[in-house]
Amino acid sequence: MRPFRFGYQLGSDGDSAALRREAQAAEDAGFDVLCSSDHLGSQFSALAPLAAAAGCTSRIRLCPLVLNNDFHHPALLAQEIASLDRLSDGRVELGIGAGHASPEYTAAGITFETPTVRKARLGESVDILRRLLDGETVTFAGTHYRLEAARTLASFQDHLPILVGVNGQAALSWAAARADTIGLTMLGRTLPDGQRHEVRWAPERLDATVDWVNHHAGRHQRNVELNALVQAIVVTNDRQEAAERLVTNIAGLTISDALATPFLALGNHDEITAHILTCRARWGISYYVVRDIEAFAPVIERLRQLET
Repeated sequence: MRPFRFGYQLGSDGDSAALRREAQAAEDAGFDVLCSSDHLGSQFSALAPLAAAAGCTSRIRLCPLVLNNDFHHPALLAQEIASLDRLSDGRVELGIGAGHASPEYTAAGITFETPTVRKARLGESVDILRRLLDGETVTFAGTHYRLEAARTLASFQDHLPILVGVNGQAALSWAAARADTIGLTMLGRTLPDGQRHEVRWAPERLDATVDWVNHHAGRHQRNVELNALVQAIVVTNDRQEAAERLVTNIAGLTISDALATPFLALGNHDEITAHILTCRARWGISYYVVRDIEAFAPVIERLRQLET
């Protein structure tokens, strides 16, 4: 069973001083990874805040969670990621996904292809990124990318970890064969705003998804880390009431699923600690990213004590 890792996803929107305070607070609270996000809008870009955070921290690792592959050519991205890795003395992890928010594509004038096409393009990109970051000279002729003797700066680390956030059996199959970490999402139908999705957080569905990943990883003799981005933390002495409130705001969520899913953390700190332990035992999910330092820091402290 993998040891726990905990990430904090930055929430500062355009405020450099707040960003640095968040980065330092996350490191001080014992988080392992500092994460950014990648959306078109009035907020920081994905990589620049990680470069700023590298300069005011010394231990915490740095990961965009996750880059939209369609917004970044893999050769150019490899150059950026390797540069950031060297500037941070080898603290970078690369998180990347196929993209999902159609309004951002429309705003940028980029064609929003079908999920099948976007996932296929992501697969080619990950293959290219892996080779370039490892220091190879890459000639590649795929459906979506063509490179001719491309070479970029290699990463500072011998093996820079790649997290792939995907959904669906075909994408999970190739991710299990290539990625160091798989970011599980368990999302369904896109809602009318083009940004949000119904959730498919039934425990039995997650059982099947993890079994699928483990089967395909095992075929390649790989042990893939599993990640969950926790969408809400509610510190309360009434888990049931918290679940009942969330059900009214999250499409596709049931009360029983809200209480069981690794994508929510409900209860007092002891209950959330027990919940995280249960999720790791059942699904092997050992890497959790949250958006609230103060609410989750006591959980990290409890779990670290249990593992020492």
